[in-house]
Amino acid sequence: MMYSSRRKPVLYFKEERRLLSGRCTLYKLFGLCMVLLLVSLLWLQLSCSGEMWTTVHAELRPPQPPPCPPAAAQASAADDPSWGPHKLALIVPFRERFDELLAFVPFMHSFLNKKKIRHKIVVINQVDHYRFNRASLINVGYLESGNDTDYLAMHDVDLLPLNEALDYGFPVEGPFHVASPELHPLYHYKTYVGGILLLTKKHYHACNGMSNRFWGWGREDDEFYRRLRKAELQLFRPSGITTGFKTFLHIHDSAWRKRDQKRVASQKQFKVDPEGGLTNIRYQVESRQELSISGAPCTVINTKLECDQNLTPWCLLA
Repeated sequence: MMYSSRRKPVLYFKEERRLLSGRCTLYKLFGLCMVLLLVSLLWLQLSCSGEMWTTVHAELRPPQPPPCPPAAAQASAADDPSWGPHKLALIVPFRERFDELLAFVPFMHSFLNKKKIRHKIVVINQVDHYRFNRASLINVGYLESGNDTDYLAMHDVDLLPLNEALDYGFPVEGPFHVASPELHPLYHYKTYVGGILLLTKKHYHACNGMSNRFWGWGREDDEFYRRLRKAELQLFRPSGITTGFKTFLHIHDSAWRKRDQKRVASQKQFKVDPEGGLTNIRYQVESRQELSISGAPCTVINTKLECDQNLTPWCLLA
């Protein structure tokens, strides 16, 4: 019994030493460090998640509407009486000159807005396989421009006005030739009426539009000058413009894009078309697209012209 009682403390002492040995203490410290590390990481994760959720929640929250502007500021240009009652249809006969169109539309939209000219830009894009017919495309533009416009501009896509004094307003007295011979950078003869010409729709209708016989480049505007005279319409031109031949920027690159000047058969002889025009234009609208180029709106009307080859066999591409 004495032996047993002595052994018990010794045995207990040995087991206690084993439990408190250095090896066990290191495991416990390591485990404790790991627990503290995990707790710290968890706390950091929860803290960051809370901040992130606050940020995301703030971003997803619907933005507060801005304060309402005064009633005067809400009035659009269309409701501003200082812009006048008339609206211009800017008719642009077009085929494949996209680089010029990309420059033209935003430039003219800004130019006309500065002058407070109500307008819409209508691009008549010829998508058939015939030769280019500027006059017929302008006829199509007149017919497709809508009843919300009361005057039109026959406007080349490669001619940009640089002088803000040029008048694009409603031509009350008669047709107004903006790109007059003394200002146009290329064409200076007295009977020239091409480039940019403003007419009321009544005046254009009185001329029966333009002749549809002119396939290829040139002469359609010379024939239209005869029509203006026949309709007894007086032609007006700018006055007081001092910028001369620098009044316009001509962006057409003749070296890059050759003009179709080939003339065959009776096309070689310039003749006035006594009957053709709006009364015999034949075409199909393939599609109509509302586009925005650098923020400037325009309407593109993809058009297929029809050709009576018995009357104008030169409409076919050579």
